[in-house]
Amino acid sequence: MKTILTGDRPTGRLHLGHYFGSLENRVKMQYDYDTYILIADVQALTDNFNNPKKVRDNVREVALDYLAAGIDPKQSHIYIQSLIPETAELTVYFSNLVSVSRLFRNPTTKFEVAQKKELFGNDGESITYGFLGYPVSQAADIACVNANIVPVGEDQLPHLEQAREIVRKFNKIYGDTFNEPEAVLSKNPRIKGLDGNEKMSKSLNNCIYLSDDEETITKKVMDAKTDPNKLRKDDPANPDICMVYYYHQLIKNPNIEDVCSECKKGERGCVFCKKELARNIIEFLKPIQERRKYYEDRPDEVDRILKEGTEATKKKAEEVMKRVRENMKLDYFE
Repeated sequence: MKTILTGDRPTGRLHLGHYFGSLENRVKMQYDYDTYILIADVQALTDNFNNPKKVRDNVREVALDYLAAGIDPKQSHIYIQSLIPETAELTVYFSNLVSVSRLFRNPTTKFEVAQKKELFGNDGESITYGFLGYPVSQAADIACVNANIVPVGEDQLPHLEQAREIVRKFNKIYGDTFNEPEAVLSKNPRIKGLDGNEKMSKSLNNCIYLSDDEETITKKVMDAKTDPNKLRKDDPANPDICMVYYYHQLIKNPNIEDVCSECKKGERGCVFCKKELARNIIEFLKPIQERRKYYEDRPDEVDRILKEGTEATKKKAEEVMKRVRENMKLDYFE
């Protein structure tokens, strides 16, 4: 059975972008692969190093969202990144195999640096080693469980290519040690935000969380961006530029053809359409939120799942690192 590694940084609760971008696919794939799902608390600290409580608190939130979405702890190992010291050790070894200039050329890193400058006025001088070395840490996460498959969105492809380069170089110098991981792209690689932004994001405040209550969902949907040229109820509109129609498609509204046709003919008002979407999203999230409530009421069970997942991952990482040290001639006294 091939091995999959995937995961998220615990910087907040998960939203519909996470669900349709990755979680939905993970739930399906977990029965066909040896699945490791990391809660990347160390990587979350790269831009939350001054707020460790935020990261710690969100470890449980992310775990609850995983379980609510349908991740089965009998099929998948959910683990906490910081509790796998082998990953930190391998990150150090891997850091010798990639240049600083190569890290700066990473397109995703470039974009994130530019985004930080725009949002926070960061002049670039305060970019930390940890932030720049994020792809190296990610490569170590993948290699520590010797993953064959890494499900990613398009924005993460540069990171995975960086990991592949590092693994190839390691294998060339020290002998065949790691699988060269392959990407599996999500069917919905990037989910748009309610505001029409190309990406749903916590930082942009344009998302619906899996745990949002009915009132919150309705309020957010009522503020969603629609065709700006539709000024009155009976005006014909273009559903292709309407976020309400976009989400009707995403959650597979069975009446989607009628929604499209009525919108184009001016037979459907935006308020009516938004209320229908809000009801559908609430209904779609109902079983997810019921599972979340089950685990919220059983914190000891969540702790057990995280401990068992972390222990299983550590055992796998220990086996991998034993081979790494042997190949690097670092197996002193063994």
